[in-house]
Amino acid sequence: MAESTRLVDVVQERIDTFLAGQRPHLAAIAGDLDPFARFSADLLHGGKRFRALFCYWGWQSVAGLATGSDLLADEPDREQLASVVTASAGLEFFHAAALVHDDIMDNSDTRRGLPAAHKRFQELHRDGSFDGDPVSFGTSGGLLFGDLLLSWSDELVSEAFDSLANRDAARAARAEFNRMRTEVTVGQYLDILEEGAWRTVDEAEQLTRAQRVIVYKSAKYSIEAPLTIGASMGGGSQEQVNALRRFGLPLGIAYQLRDDLLGVFGDPSVTGKPAGDDLREGKRTVLIATARASLPSTAVRLLDELLGDPDLDEAQVSMLQATIRESGAVDAIEESIAEQVGKARAAIEAAPLTPSARAQLSQLAETVTRRSA
Repeated sequence: MAESTRLVDVVQERIDTFLAGQRPHLAAIAGDLDPFARFSADLLHGGKRFRALFCYWGWQSVAGLATGSDLLADEPDREQLASVVTASAGLEFFHAAALVHDDIMDNSDTRRGLPAAHKRFQELHRDGSFDGDPVSFGTSGGLLFGDLLLSWSDELVSEAFDSLANRDAARAARAEFNRMRTEVTVGQYLDILEEGAWRTVDEAEQLTRAQRVIVYKSAKYSIEAPLTIGASMGGGSQEQVNALRRFGLPLGIAYQLRDDLLGVFGDPSVTGKPAGDDLREGKRTVLIATARASLPSTAVRLLDELLGDPDLDEAQVSMLQATIRESGAVDAIEESIAEQVGKARAAIEAAPLTPSARAQLSQLAETVTRRSA
């Protein structure tokens, strides 16, 4: 995974360079905009960079066929590599924007061990003794901060696509990026819809609806889209892109299923989020739908009563965790993760992709689904 490690460093450098270039522009407008520069640097520092990695390996899986090389390590087309790195950085900005907006909608206090962006704007209001409501100010500041990150994402991605000599490849990559933005936005809406409308939904449909949220809010945007954007930038054929879709979608589902488990059972010192955070937020995940389908009616009523209570204490969180485990839902989710990873690996075994990329994608499948944060 040395090549992937180098890529993470290169993408971080591209992010840092871009943000450094934005600082003078913000400062020239007003010194009051310094929080945007500081908050974005904090949010975009470090992280797992899965979207950047999948974008790169999507590109390498098709571009490497022409050169026979590991493109980051040997003698690649430096201009195209730079374009892929810039697009990967743009995807990381898009992800950061999604996190900012998601934290506002979920009223999350923390992100990656720091206060969530809207909470930092609240602190700014309180520290400055501003007039008005700090919560309202924090929400407004957070929304605008997320919008700015989206704007910067599009700036980077547009630069990457505009620099490609192959205009058909650029148009194909843009189409994949546009599709991703639509799908993740409506997927986020479907997520908040389930939190509010679940009582109006037939019991038999709740698991299917939770699975739909996984596909559109996370699976496609986290893994499938970065892969197909990278492959499209490399001029990948329809057969190659379709193979990567067949790999990316089930792996994306497994990735989110692992995230759902971490949202309930993750170690706060590792995840950077409070224990049982998804329980307090009332997330109607596949994990919860699976548990509800197996629990007796009295336990279901208790689960429904407590799920979504922001004031759950540690004892209540522990009780809900035990209830979910005893339902067999955790074991069922683990089995589903393994099944989805198997589907993903099978999809690229004989696909017309570079052997090195197939090997790296197979390793990444293990990494993204066995993580602890």
